[in-house]
Amino acid sequence: MSAQLIVIGGGLAGAEAAWQAAERGVKVALYEMRPVRMTAAHASDRLAELVCSNSLGATGTGKAGGVLKEELRRLRSFVMECAAATAVSAGDALAVDRDRFSELVTQRVSAHPNIELRREEVIHVPDAPTIIASGPLTSEALTADITRLCGGQYLYFYDAMCPIVAHDTIDMSIAWRASRWGRDAAGGETTDGPAGDYINCPLSKDEYEVFIDALIGAETITLKAFERDDPRFFEGCLPIEIMAKRGRETLAFGPMRPIGLRDPRTGQRPHAVVQLRKDNTAGTLYNIVGFQTNLTYGEQKRVLRMIPGLGQCEVMRYGQMHRNTFINAPALLHPTMQFRQRDDLLFAGQITGVEGYVGNIGSGLVAGINAARLLRGDSPLTLPPETMLGALCHYVCSAAGDDFQPMKANYGIMPMLVPEVRQKKARYAAFSERALKALDAVLPLWLV
Repeated sequence: MSAQLIVIGGGLAGAEAAWQAAERGVKVALYEMRPVRMTAAHASDRLAELVCSNSLGATGTGKAGGVLKEELRRLRSFVMECAAATAVSAGDALAVDRDRFSELVTQRVSAHPNIELRREEVIHVPDAPTIIASGPLTSEALTADITRLCGGQYLYFYDAMCPIVAHDTIDMSIAWRASRWGRDAAGGETTDGPAGDYINCPLSKDEYEVFIDALIGAETITLKAFERDDPRFFEGCLPIEIMAKRGRETLAFGPMRPIGLRDPRTGQRPHAVVQLRKDNTAGTLYNIVGFQTNLTYGEQKRVLRMIPGLGQCEVMRYGQMHRNTFINAPALLHPTMQFRQRDDLLFAGQITGVEGYVGNIGSGLVAGINAARLLRGDSPLTLPPETMLGALCHYVCSAAGDDFQPMKANYGIMPMLVPEVRQKKARYAAFSERALKALDAVLPLWLV
């Protein structure tokens, strides 16, 4: 097959971009370097492998992430279809069985008649229509060539994976199943008492204090030189030991907040709660929500077993922190995801500074559709900033470059409402309604 478009990277953004272009008749060569060359975080050669959480975030149009998901559904996102087909129960969030999800994406992409999957490392930016979606762990050789092309400095931040434990090693005489406020998978009230999509491990004030002491004093993995020399951490994904050092109650008001939960043994709200979420359809694996960490594996096992209910837990995957790479998108990209100095070069995914699984999928969709339009002689499209995906693309391409940091979908990046709506719930509902209305007005163009 003679390719008309090259897509570099088989992650969420690259898979979506390749699919969207291929569906519009473009012959695509999708390059994924795994397994020829692995990364520090990936464990398989499958496309769209999720290396952090298995949750794609909130559903329902009352939240920013839910609005983005609905926009992508209307835009016929291929990867979101795969997520829906491999979903596991997770309260009011969309979580997937990560193995089934990546397998489905890989199978469908490999079977598409307009996509040729090439297992090779790309070390130079091609002089041909290209989408770079090489992700936060772009290889050193390609990173150097992109840096040369951009003529500027790369920025770095840190991301981390949460530990996963075996379900049958959780002590359910201490832990219990419940979602916050008794919400079921559809967001309504549960009717079967303690049932829920999360497993909760309660800590008293004294247990919490002992846990914090252990966490603060635990040994961390020695960072590599290039990581040690960069003092910046990505605020949206701080390791729990860093959060604990910022204040003893930080975790109790963060990932260990107990609101909306009562210990069925006491009828009282604990001082803190560690939540675990199902990580696969079979329910044999559970990830510890919000517990991204850089502790050594031995210390992770020791500290995690101090949590009531996890005293004998078997850690199936330890947490890991790694460096992620992204370009200074405000100085380099248009909201069409095109490189400002070369119209036929587009970027997508986390390398652009778009944060969050669903945001990365969305940026791939925009890049794939616009690449196809350019190849057939049409003008590229820009989503209205009133849409959530449009607001995200506009933000990463226009934010102040001096302190640019990755951004995920949120109502704060959207244009203000006129007139202003003061009550938060009503304001979010108004943002959501306006976003979907704005998308529907331009949807016919995007589906061609």
